Formats: sequence, structure tokens, C-alpha cells
Amino acid sequence: MTEPAPLPHREPRPFAVHWLVDSAVVFLACVLVALMFELSFVTVILAALLVGLVVAPFTRRLEARALAQRKAQPPHGP
Repeated sequence: MTEPAPLPHREPRPFAVHWLVDSAVVFLACVLVALMFELSFVTVILAALLVGLVVAPFTRRLEARALAQRKAQPPHGP
């Protein structure tokens, strides 16, 4: 069986993408609990955007580190 071809090198996704994805994850993780405590839906959205903004630099840095590690690995082959 042959090894799959290595993935091509790419840059990390833009900061805005990390911010939106992180905000969506925070929103989904907190929405039910927040609504049980009768917090406003808008408050939950704003809090998720704020937390996503704080977390986005860390997740982007983690992605950049993983991509650099992937690039540094020697190609598999015979």
C-alpha cells in the first residue's frame, strides 16, 4: 500500500476566521446554560464574540505551529 501524498504547505487561516470559529464554539457551548439563567440572547452573542476575540490569537498560533511542524517533517517514501 502506498503512502498518501503529503499535504501542500499553506499559511494559517486569517485572524477573522479564527475569531468567528472560536466565537461560534463558545456560543454553542454556553447558549443553553445562559438561556437557563435567563440571559438575553444578544448578551450571549456579545459575550461569545468577546471571548472568541480573546482566544483567536492563541488558536491561530497553534495552527501556525502545527503547519510549521507538518512542513518540517520529512516526506514519507520508499
